[in-house]
Amino acid sequence: MKRKSLGELEELILLAIGAIQSTVYAQSIQDEMLSHAKRRIDITAIHAVLRRLETKGFIDSELGGISKDRGGRSKRFVKLTVEGRTLLDETILIRMEFYKRLLKNSQP
Repeated sequence: MKRKSLGELEELILLAIGAIQSTVYAQSIQDEMLSHAKRRIDITAIHAVLRRLETKGFIDSELGGISKDRGGRSKRFVKLTVEGRTLLDETILIRMEFYKRLLKNSQP
């Protein structure tokens, strides 16, 4: 079976979704990326990544209620799927293994 892969921005956004302890939507992801990854990501880019992640099966989304302060528009809330969490777990293990080898090889 072919392993699904993530781009760097996809991975960071998936991690942000998992790290946010409250309701997750594009603006909260943008705030998380700025405050913790020190990356300013345009909201339209976040929406594009969220669509890709949902197509790949790594997140689910649902529309929230309509809000007057949002001009009658609703927010799209997202959450990790089991497949998304599994991929993140596998990815971090791979990265940690490489990092351990880096540390081992760089000792005097």
